[in-house]
Amino acid sequence: MTVYPRPSPEKDENKLMKQPNNHSVKPIKKFALFELGFRPFFLFASLFSVIATLVWMANYSFAWPLPVAMLTPIAWHGHEMIFGYVMGISAGFLLTAVRNWTGVPTIKGWPLLLLCFLWLLARILPLLDSAILFVWAACFDLLFLLGLILAVLHPIVKVKQWRQLAIVTKLLFIFAANIFFYLGAFHIIDQGISWGLYSAVYFVMALIFTLARRVMPFFIERGVGYDVQVKNWPLVDSTSLALLAALWIFDVFTDLELLVALLAVGLTITHTIRLWGWHTKGIWQKPLLWALYLGYSIFVLGFALKAINYFALFSDTLPLHAYTYGGIGMLTLGMVARISLGHTGRNIMHPPKIISWVFVSLLLGAYIRVLAPIILPELYLQWITISQALWVTAFSLFLYAYAHILIRPRVDGQAG
Repeated sequence: MTVYPRPSPEKDENKLMKQPNNHSVKPIKKFALFELGFRPFFLFASLFSVIATLVWMANYSFAWPLPVAMLTPIAWHGHEMIFGYVMGISAGFLLTAVRNWTGVPTIKGWPLLLLCFLWLLARILPLLDSAILFVWAACFDLLFLLGLILAVLHPIVKVKQWRQLAIVTKLLFIFAANIFFYLGAFHIIDQGISWGLYSAVYFVMALIFTLARRVMPFFIERGVGYDVQVKNWPLVDSTSLALLAALWIFDVFTDLELLVALLAVGLTITHTIRLWGWHTKGIWQKPLLWALYLGYSIFVLGFALKAINYFALFSDTLPLHAYTYGGIGMLTLGMVARISLGHTGRNIMHPPKIISWVFVSLLLGAYIRVLAPIILPELYLQWITISQALWVTAFSLFLYAYAHILIRPRVDGQAG
């Protein structure tokens, strides 16, 4: 990769690759949850995704009332999965990755605890069914994003790695989308909720595509167990982001359905080319690789469905959930599973055995959520319920296998 410095979420990954097993190293018994950004945010965001999905299932599938002031249940669900779960995972990833990219320590200890507390208050207060507390939740949510931006920006500015400002720019767009959402919730902008939510989905996709372009080739080349160099094309990189920006504008703010479909076709082609360049047969032997690869492929499925739905063959929520449940869900969980091992000194070549079932559950849920309603639309509610249950299953299994890893210190005795 020549455009960016090659970052590794596992700074000592090459050393770990040479060690078949690290179980002989006895971990230091102490609490390490706030030693590095990935630890609390990966843990709390994963736990929150289980709770939020159970609440959503109770409301959507079983008609239980949702105690949220100021918002419809579907607006709350969309907001919390994007600005709650996804941005929590993104915070953990970026606070860890930026330290590697710049060599400058990111926040830990009390500052990290405070940032987590802001995120947590923004998740809890809306569920107390109080208009006043919802106002406070909005303030805490925006303060969390602002704090994250500053925490990411500081190391970048300190070492003058101006190329990394592309990441900060995407965070600023997500911050702006959240402002639009709340302006809609407070009835200041009529389309604010819709503009904010759909814009945030596209901005998160742009962030994920940028980060995936940086780390997935590295993960594949180091993880398959043999010498390989995957292919990347700068034209594909720039074209895919330009097409995504255009799709965001025309899909969210216009009714030009033909243009939206053509842009989706272009994105289907460009990301298929990227996946072809990244493919090597060894990925199918490694759960931490095939999960990322298949997760990325569901984005391609989403773009294809977006293009096909120019003919209004099914609900437009299906390509949306291909992006969110399938693409974002699989890639975030795949990254979390790998980074949590590498940054706690564990061997990434030997993940917990249960991790394959974690990914299979989430992958099956994604395909049921996106494709089953096309095949048997009369069972739509049942498909949604099954997909919700599979999401909860996947993240519950992940927490069972990884919670102690995130709380305890590194097994090699190093800081972090």
